[in-house]
Amino acid sequence: MDGTDRVSVWRRIFGPAVPDEIRERLAADEHVLAAAATGTGGHVAVSALGLWVPDGEGARRIGWDLISKAQWGGDVLTVTEAEVADRAGEALVLRDLPPVRHVLPKPGKIPYLVRQRVESSIRSRYRKELPGGGAWFVVRKLPGTDGAVLQVRPDPGTDPEVVRGIAEEAAAKLANGGGERA
Repeated sequence: MDGTDRVSVWRRIFGPAVPDEIRERLAADEHVLAAAATGTGGHVAVSALGLWVPDGEGARRIGWDLISKAQWGGDVLTVTEAEVADRAGEALVLRDLPPVRHVLPKPGKIPYLVRQRVESSIRSRYRKELPGGGAWFVVRKLPGTDGAVLQVRPDPGTDPEVVRGIAEEAAAKLANGGGERA
């Protein structure tokens, strides 16, 4: 067995090599499932808790519940991250941040795992047309837990008071076992 074969066997048994900038920040029981170098420096990695992406301080994790969209095209992974803009009772009102592109010349399993993890974090989704636009109501699994949260992503121009009222009511129904539809 030559050196290349040994590395391949080693990776199959023990998983991918974890870049230092990510290893230093992993949670106690967090394990990296796949990692790939970016074309501009840094690494992208997948764990059960989220997607690790390069940032100014090395790397940071985006929880699967806060990835609004992830697209793969050519050698580019484009990630749209959401941030909490407001709370409506137990529901979170989100807004999307600008998409960020990560060039991955050798992506390995990253595209497949990202798609799998983002999709599996969604328990249900429902679109509701509202005054001034509409909103998506999405129940998402929280990474590393059995819990879930109702997230609301309103379209620009949608009346925020209407969104907040519907979100509070829907979150209360969910908490009382009243279904997952807003």
